Amino acid sequence: MILIISGTNRPKSKTLKIAQYYQKQLQKSGESCQILSLTDLPADIIVSDLYGQRSAEFQKIQQLVSDADKFIFVTPEYNGSIPGVLKIFIDACSFPISFYHKKAALVGISSGRYGNLRGIDHLTGICNYLRMHVLPLKIFLPQIQNEINEENNFIHDETIRAIDEQIDELIHF
Repeated sequence: MILIISGTNRPKSKTLKIAQYYQKQLQKSGESCQILSLTDLPADIIVSDLYGQRSAEFQKIQQLVSDADKFIFVTPEYNGSIPGVLKIFIDACSFPISFYHKKAALVGISSGRYGNLRGIDHLTGICNYLRMHVLPLKIFLPQIQNEINEENNFIHDETIRAIDEQIDELIHF
């Protein structure tokens, strides 16, 4: 199963819309996939689920993560990197069963001109530390507000082709 992580807890985010687009495309390919939006994390995760503690609420999330064999991390740029909530989520997951030797595709988005390039570099380092296998083809979506329409579909053929290529490579990865 491929788990698509919408890497922010911001309500109604463009990140979640991109994750939903990936889900739709994967389902068209016949792939089993689910979305985990970080809006679903326990509000008190830094108290309830770090340092060996596990809440019943997070246990359901942990099971999703443990069951996944591949991940797509869709992450916006927050202050030149990934959102803190994404790092907290990763830290809360059980080590090593959550990510060890699993595969990941990375997608960076931003309203600026670099598509979260630095954040994806940081996330690549984290994934490498967790001994994940990171797909070399990473997608950077700058000026995301100009990339999707009101139906949350991409409007530029070049972007669609790049995403399709990444999805195909992840399926065969």
